[in-house]
Amino acid sequence: MSIAQWHQFLQNSAARNLGNNNSQPVIVDGEVIGFSDAATEQQSLLHDTVICDLSHLGLLQVQGADALTFLQGQVTNDVKQLNGRNAHYSGYCSPKGRLLALFLAFSHHDHVHLQLPKELIEPISKRLKMFVMRSKVEIKDVSDQIIKIGLNGPKATALLSSIFSQIPQNNDVTQSDYELISLENADILKLPGTQPRYEIFTDITNAPEIWSALLQDAKPVGTACWEWLEIQAGIPDVTLKTQEAFVPQMLNLDLLGGINFKKGCYTGQEIVARTHYLGTVKRRTHLAHINANSPPNVGDDVSNSAHEIIGKIVRSAPSPIGGYDVLAELRLESLEAGQLLVNNNALEIQPLPYKL
Repeated sequence: MSIAQWHQFLQNSAARNLGNNNSQPVIVDGEVIGFSDAATEQQSLLHDTVICDLSHLGLLQVQGADALTFLQGQVTNDVKQLNGRNAHYSGYCSPKGRLLALFLAFSHHDHVHLQLPKELIEPISKRLKMFVMRSKVEIKDVSDQIIKIGLNGPKATALLSSIFSQIPQNNDVTQSDYELISLENADILKLPGTQPRYEIFTDITNAPEIWSALLQDAKPVGTACWEWLEIQAGIPDVTLKTQEAFVPQMLNLDLLGGINFKKGCYTGQEIVARTHYLGTVKRRTHLAHINANSPPNVGDDVSNSAHEIIGKIVRSAPSPIGGYDVLAELRLESLEAGQLLVNNNALEIQPLPYKL
């Protein structure tokens, strides 16, 4: 089964479940935009367990005898800490310390996976390959070979337990996030969130059975809903529009365990380390709400009442209560200096799930 056949399966599955208020999914450029009207899907986020196809996320596979050594010299985090039972975030910087990409990284058997927006797969893969030189490293795009499914909500844990022999369930809340369980038919990763949240990685052979089983007690939603869950968890991202706009600390990557300051040199390390050790982090990413009819876009400028640009939109998604929720990178001093605006709409700062 190809990725096109997988999307056809999703359409057929939705058609069989029309009695459950599901409709045909809208698929644009390989991304599942939604299964029903946007307002209904957004309301589902508040109380229901939801399931989401994550075809908008790409996946690089880095393998070979020198893969770990190669990645150590490229990314901000210590890839040698990936042991097959965990995942972490890691930045990929330019020589000036500006983020080119943000990876969710984990190891599986003899290779490392790097998850990032699908639109960045080609340019980042090309750039990484430039530095392989004579190292025994192979970088492959496996985005369409590995199906990625998101699950979130009050019944998510019980639902997974009913179909898998084992799931991430460490009782220590600080340790359970990013716990990874590998099974014969899938890998399951625990993600942070206000409700239990997971990502399932599987192949195209097993995906239909898993999706159908989860669909028994979960409502399908589109990518905007998953984006909202990521925003609520305070997880930043880098896209084509925001490449080289931020150093890692601006996106709170250090607060998310995405920078290891003891692992040694990597591209851009001098700038990242200097920012850390000199205590000069003057910009941070904040959670905020915008009461607007039109969406703020990633990369839009944030300005103050004097019309000075003091930040950028990092992520944006419709809110279940109306308007839009965003992650916005802001100059810290601006928070106490009056109203913040995006496209002439007020930015209302909300508490993050972690401390700045």
